[in-house]
Amino acid sequence: MEQSLKKAEKGPTDQPAISNLKSNISNLFLLLAVILLSSFILTKPSEKPTLFLIGDSTVKNGKGKGDGGLWGWGSFLHEYFDTTKITVKNEALGGTSSRTFMYRGRWEAVLPQIKKGDYLIMQFGHNDSSPLDDTARARGTIKGTGEESKEIYNPITKQQEVVHSYGWYLKKFVADAKAKGATVAICSPIPRNNWKDGKVVRSNEDYGKWAKEAALQSGAFFIDLNSLIADDYDLEGETKVKSTYFNTQDHTHPIEAGARLNTLKVVEGIKNTKGLDLKKYLTKQAKK
Repeated sequence: MEQSLKKAEKGPTDQPAISNLKSNISNLFLLLAVILLSSFILTKPSEKPTLFLIGDSTVKNGKGKGDGGLWGWGSFLHEYFDTTKITVKNEALGGTSSRTFMYRGRWEAVLPQIKKGDYLIMQFGHNDSSPLDDTARARGTIKGTGEESKEIYNPITKQQEVVHSYGWYLKKFVADAKAKGATVAICSPIPRNNWKDGKVVRSNEDYGKWAKEAALQSGAFFIDLNSLIADDYDLEGETKVKSTYFNTQDHTHPIEAGARLNTLKVVEGIKNTKGLDLKKYLTKQAKK
């Protein structure tokens, strides 16, 4: 009887303690779950960087799949990068100059994609020598890298437009991308299949020169792609280059073999440009 009374007395006094213990255990598990979740979020691997390519059809011809048997060097660049660590996006558009890539909305589509830690390589110039306000494309830019501008009536858009220099547009791309935290490199345009006295015609007195000036003025890296390819062309000779890297109908866009050579020269430029850490994402084979 005495034992029964003791049990009866004990029951009601222990109930709150048990309830509190259960509550404390639940709170402890909740706290541990929050800690683990926070740890996962904080240690979550950061999104891998992207290398963006912008330019004309010598970077991406058509849809980038060898349209008409012609290729741009950007179609093969991803083969030289460790794509488990970096993404390569070829955003070049055929027929564009530095000016039309901007005002047609292509840059407006690319820029929002760029984030801190990304890379941008650009190559324009082949179409920048076109007229400023012709009825065909109205894509030309003012020669040079200066701040001069000209207001024109654009017969394509049927609007007034202020046209700037080739270098002005390149520097605008650089400034915009750097403001997003990207590393930027400018390439001089690849040489065309034009020859004089047994040597390929270079662009070191016009668009190649101005590309370099724009890079220096904007703080971008510079890859002298025109010279890298032209040096190789001169060594191989006019006959071999014309028959191996181009077809007989087009003197600007190479066939696949020519585009692959150009890609190799871009990779060479990346590897040999001091301070351009993009090289760390090249495959081991490409680094050799």
